[in-house]
Amino acid sequence: MHWGLYLACINQGEKPDLGIAVAKKLAKRAVDRNQLKRMIRELVRGAQTTSLNSDVVVKLKKPIGRETRGRLRGKEKAALRTQIAGLI
Repeated sequence: MHWGLYLACINQGEKPDLGIAVAKKLAKRAVDRNQLKRMIRELVRGAQTTSLNSDVVVKLKKPIGRETRGRLRGKEKAALRTQIAGLI
């Protein structure tokens, strides 16, 4: 599992917050880090509007792109997306 998901309760009537941590040490290219952040925002915000009513922090725990010299490929993106969707 590449991701860590942390949830916290929110006060009544407040909007849930989102925190994302994708370290440069784990995802070398800025393009890949930004794509991952966009993907996480899309999935978590969609879940927060429907069923998830708490503050969320998502953290990348393992390095990506090891076998592709630091580049994130389509197959890896799909696997990371399904992992996040499974956590939410």
